[in-house]
Amino acid sequence: MPLPPYIKRSAIFPVRGTTARQVDRRYGEEDEARYQTVFAKHEGSLAAPTAGLHFTPEILETLPHVFITLHVGTATFRPVKVEDITQHQMHPERFSISADAAKAIAKATRIAAVGTTTVRVLESVQRSFGKIQAGESETDIFIYPPFQFRVVDVLLTNFHLPRSTLLMLVSAFAGREFILRAYEEAVRERYRFFSYGDCMLIL
Repeated sequence: MPLPPYIKRSAIFPVRGTTARQVDRRYGEEDEARYQTVFAKHEGSLAAPTAGLHFTPEILETLPHVFITLHVGTATFRPVKVEDITQHQMHPERFSISADAAKAIAKATRIAAVGTTTVRVLESVQRSFGKIQAGESETDIFIYPPFQFRVVDVLLTNFHLPRSTLLMLVSAFAGREFILRAYEEAVRERYRFFSYGDCMLIL
């Protein structure tokens, strides 16, 4: 199971044949339960959709919802290194939307997306077909300010790394200055960041 580079183990072990020592980043049995959503079904993603880690089966039972799939690739976590962000290239990531999910989304009057992966799928499909429809394809959409959101009205997301495409998507959704203030508040109040951290609901 691939784990994010910032998840480190307390155990230190020697590197064979040298005097060097390194942090144990090998995943254990607990990771297969903790770094996994309760609704995970299809293999293919390189990382968990971390906004989904906040849900339990009991919470899901109380909420109207449908599932869509995006197989997260390295593109999502590759930092933006160019000064002109329009030159940053996203690698294609596979996604799928079932017929039942597409129908439910089309009927909904307000869409709350859990995670940036969900946002990318929905906004990509809407731009390609003019509506949300069932199917399997790939997307390399890169969402950054300014961006007109045509599907998603509400976003639940974690706190992301600086210079990441995820942070830029969130800034496009809520406004850069608003997000900067939110992150300042999170740092001041010692919110937890990244995969096992806190989340925010952007209305």
